[in-house]
Amino acid sequence: MNKLTLSINQSVIDEAKEYAKSNGKSLSKIVEEYLKSLSKPEKSEKRKSPHKLVMELKGSVKMPKELISYKEILQDALVEKYLKK
Repeated sequence: MNKLTLSINQSVIDEAKEYAKSNGKSLSKIVEEYLKSLSKPEKSEKRKSPHKLVMELKGSVKMPKELISYKEILQDALVEKYLKK
């Protein structure tokens, strides 16, 4: 494994170390994972995207207490449009 020297603001380093510690990883491992994700954006997005999208959407749609089928909704709309005037 090779070493790399970076110039980074001390406050950023402190926050990054705290983040790494709270996630049970080394700062080097986090930087390595981040650099890998930059070199393979398509693969990373495909793998993480569905779960991330589902988690973002979770709870955003409120379902009615009584579920009505699509056919019932369509039937009601057609009756309203053509039979009720």
